[in-house]
Amino acid sequence: MSLRKFISNKSIAALAVILSAFASTSVFAQAAAAEAATKPVDMGPVYKTAIFYTLAFLLLCLFIAIIGKALKVYELTREAQDKPKGINWNTVNAVLFALFLIVGLYGVYWEYTVHGKMILPEAASEHGKKIDQMFNVTLIMTTIVFIVTHILLFVFTYIYRYNKKRKAYYYPHNNTIERIWTIVPALALTVLVLMGFLTWRSIFFKIEDPNNKPINIEVVSSQFAWSIRYAGADGVVGNKNFKLITATNGIGIDFKDKNALDDQSADEMVIPIGKPVRLILGSKDVIHSFYMPHFRVQLNTVPGMTSYFEFTPTITTEEMKAKTNDPTFKYLFLCNKICGDGHYKMQKEVKVVSMEEYEAWLKEQPTYLTDDLRKEFNIPVSSAAVTVPADSAAKDTSAVKTKQLALNN
Repeated sequence: MSLRKFISNKSIAALAVILSAFASTSVFAQAAAAEAATKPVDMGPVYKTAIFYTLAFLLLCLFIAIIGKALKVYELTREAQDKPKGINWNTVNAVLFALFLIVGLYGVYWEYTVHGKMILPEAASEHGKKIDQMFNVTLIMTTIVFIVTHILLFVFTYIYRYNKKRKAYYYPHNNTIERIWTIVPALALTVLVLMGFLTWRSIFFKIEDPNNKPINIEVVSSQFAWSIRYAGADGVVGNKNFKLITATNGIGIDFKDKNALDDQSADEMVIPIGKPVRLILGSKDVIHSFYMPHFRVQLNTVPGMTSYFEFTPTITTEEMKAKTNDPTFKYLFLCNKICGDGHYKMQKEVKVVSMEEYEAWLKEQPTYLTDDLRKEFNIPVSSAAVTVPADSAAKDTSAVKTKQLALNN
């Protein structure tokens, strides 16, 4: 076979492949066009599409470029005719700075009035009010500094714009000004640091009231769910061990610890108003973040480490529904750290109720120790009884009733 014939055959084969691909593409295109004709796609309003704003931005840039070129031609024409400059660009820039200051101050006002309503909701815990107060003081101080410094910056730019009739004054140093801008920020930061220190100390180093002991609730995170365990009648959450995790014992509770025998499980968190709540936080797999925005609680849950946080709710769910004028309002706790593809599902409802409602709800909750777990850990029904101290039983009869219910289960 000659070289010319070989090339000719190759060319014909390549042309056939191209024609086949083109024909297939044409067929697909015609089929797509026919389907589009039978099923029109509703793109919605044009102004809601990204391409609309992209084209609008490009048109604005083109308009500015045309204006700039026209002004440049105007300046070059006057220069060629030996005429003075028609536009004083120093004045133009100074006026633009002044306008930018006005627009910027309005932007600050708009942020406060519009986005200011989108920050954290009303605090529903005792310490939450203290955190909000600290936040507001910091925000007010920084806003005042921001406004004052920018007014000075832009006003000085306007007043001291270039003027060939005015000579600049060399002013390299001033001890008084140095003292002012060193001492004043130092005092402001000292106030903020002390306020923060005292606030956090009051939150994390609380003295326990023996007459108002906190309710112990354990919350364990996992991908992608929360496990809630109440302490039961003895008021103590039992130990757990990751080596004991099984299909039936999801968080690895150690039932050799008698404090674990009366612990109760729940699908939601119900807490009484005015009663301290002590959260015992842990994680089963990866790092999550336990977050209760209305109660100003956020703490990481770390595998192999137990974290604690105590707070006191101050507004019931029903009261918050009335305050927000939202009959569907719910307190929530959720994960505030992206922990995987199911992160968005990690949330549970929190109900703040009266003490009577809480006690009635708690009586209905089952013990974590089920019949399957008794069989798995060889725990007879009789040994599931936990003795309640006489003094605590005398102080809280409802705890005894809860204990009896746990034993019956």
